[in-house]
Amino acid sequence: MTTNYSDDALHSLARDLGHELNKRGLMLVTAESCTGGWAAKVMTDIEGSSDWFERGFITYTNQSKQDMLGVDAQIIEDFGAVSEQTVQAMAEGALQQSQADISVAITGIAGPSGGTPYKPVGLVWFAWAQHDHEKLVREVIFDGDRETVRRQAVRTALEGVRDIIAR
Repeated sequence: MTTNYSDDALHSLARDLGHELNKRGLMLVTAESCTGGWAAKVMTDIEGSSDWFERGFITYTNQSKQDMLGVDAQIIEDFGAVSEQTVQAMAEGALQQSQADISVAITGIAGPSGGTPYKPVGLVWFAWAQHDHEKLVREVIFDGDRETVRRQAVRTALEGVRDIIAR
């Protein structure tokens, strides 16, 4: 995986990913918490993105995860907003609440505060889902300040979509 997280690198990744989604006739939906819609922004910066980007959900609070994506309150209570279970429910909910073929969900602790010994600053969970396919979930602990963590999370999320559709 590359370590270039510049705006140009994100734009290039989004352009290439959009081309691949369009070529395969797939629509993407995002469900974002700690990235605050950055993945959706990067994707929709590309001309013609309405051909392959269906919508994005910014679900920054626990209540918004429940209201917009149907994440069960008990999942959040039992495991926390930053967890494998929650991000998986976000990815599933994004598919259910959209017309998209593939979803990516992101939840994490970008910092500078909010971390604990069990969930440190920089911890980000990702989930990718497609109808009738196994969901993929990944946990990463990124180094850096708030912007760096978020930028790396956007890149990782989009690279994950690219890898899934390339299979």
